[in-house]
Amino acid sequence: MADQIITSTVAKEENGNIQITFTIPYSQIFQAQEKVVEEYAKETEIPGFRKGNAPVEKVREKIPAAALTEKSLAKILPEALSSAINENKLRPAIYPKFELIKAKENEPWEVRAITCELPLVILPDYAKLIKEQTIILPKEESHSAEASRDKKEQKVIKVLLDSVKINIPKLLITEEVDARLSSLLQRIEKLGLSLEGYLGSIGKTPGKLREEYELQAKNTITIELILNEVIKEQKIDVSEKEVDEAIKAASADAKLAESLNTPEQRRFIKSVLARRSALDYLTSLV
Repeated sequence: MADQIITSTVAKEENGNIQITFTIPYSQIFQAQEKVVEEYAKETEIPGFRKGNAPVEKVREKIPAAALTEKSLAKILPEALSSAINENKLRPAIYPKFELIKAKENEPWEVRAITCELPLVILPDYAKLIKEQTIILPKEESHSAEASRDKKEQKVIKVLLDSVKINIPKLLITEEVDARLSSLLQRIEKLGLSLEGYLGSIGKTPGKLREEYELQAKNTITIELILNEVIKEQKIDVSEKEVDEAIKAASADAKLAESLNTPEQRRFIKSVLARRSALDYLTSLV
């Protein structure tokens, strides 16, 4: 029946975010809840009944409402999301955050997913720009080959940031800022400091710190997107052997090497090495 089908609407915002609103028939919610209760029943122990043999009604009473809702939607949303992405030809940059909008018994539920797409990147004649706007460092300024390369890289990055304007979705920036703040908090805690104490020592407020991180995040994402396009244009490829060598060089112990040698980590390392090669290529133009 048509009214038993999950429907979705897509809205694209000016800040680059995408909202996908799902309307889920209650019949599907009910079926998902029944499956969740059945799974709980196999492991739930209730006085007077053997494990796995308690009445479903008794088991349902033991399940927190929030847990039942979360696990039920987890059975529905992945497929619904995939369908919405394919139907609307979306290219989400990150896995969406879900928000339950409406959840009344015997009525359709509404769930909002918020994600964003990677922005379109149009590169100028970057080789010409880099050659025109960078100056080769005088030999006396280059204390070492490494120092010279670092300065050239910074010049290249500045040219790219000044020349290529990309509308970075707010959600991408927020994700990057939150990750940086989380990492900072972990480092501070290891030192036995509080965030307030740390900020006081560097003379910054939480708002000022976040503002700085937002600019850094925007620039980092911009450069990564630019380098990704350079990788495509220059047909830069990273071999599996190069990935193996990077893992070997980065891992001082067997456990770390094993954690890096997963398909997901190998893809990440490969992308990092490719961007490194792209930046090396651009730096060679200086």
